[in-house]
Amino acid sequence: MAITVYSTPACAQCRMTKHILERDGILYTPVDLSTDLDAHRFVTRDLGYKSAPVVYAVFPDGHTEHWTGLRPDLLDKYITSAKAQAAA
Repeated sequence: MAITVYSTPACAQCRMTKHILERDGILYTPVDLSTDLDAHRFVTRDLGYKSAPVVYAVFPDGHTEHWTGLRPDLLDKYITSAKAQAAA
């Protein structure tokens, strides 16, 4: 599974989302929406989000899931899934 976290520098929810992933040893790709115009367009135009963080996960079978905001419940789901994949 590949996880991308789209965030902004002054965002507390962004920092906490990344902290939760890092705490559990989950690799992710950080993208700064304040400096990456293409990423900003993707998040706002294609995904329809207007706030950060946006977490975008791509699963091995190709399906994607995404959400905005600090969502420990969803992060726990992905952390469990990522750890199960790593153990397999």
